[in-house]
Amino acid sequence: MISKPSRHCTVELQALPSRIGKVRGIISAQLRHWHLDPLIELAELGVTELLTNVHRHAGPDKKCTVEIELLLDRLTVSVHDRDPRMPELRAAAALDTCGRGLALVAAVSEAWGARPEGDRGKVVWFTLPALASDVATPALSAYAPQAPARSAFAG
Repeated sequence: MISKPSRHCTVELQALPSRIGKVRGIISAQLRHWHLDPLIELAELGVTELLTNVHRHAGPDKKCTVEIELLLDRLTVSVHDRDPRMPELRAAAALDTCGRGLALVAAVSEAWGARPEGDRGKVVWFTLPALASDVATPALSAYAPQAPARSAFAG
């Protein structure tokens, strides 16, 4: 039984650098409206990493959909894109200039994962706890890539 209604926001865009900042602003405004201010920084960080992956790796049109949903005590942020290739969590070398995005999402989120959507591409998502007592900003200096065991395909 669901004791609280779900809250949902969807934004369609092309994952271009100039538009990623605008999506961050939309997410920030929506989370403030839902009184989830402590989650803003983490949600913005996670969605920036996922949209950057779409920009770097998805097909030429870069079209995607960002969804945020608050259901009970969890905020889920997901990015749907048309590229069927699944993302890979990898350990970047100290001097690499890229390759840390999913590891960063894994480090700051409660859970994350990816699932294929057949010929429509894939969805990559992460969750954050939305209970006031659970909302805390992890120390990013404690960042360490985590094994993919934390990522599960969600159906």
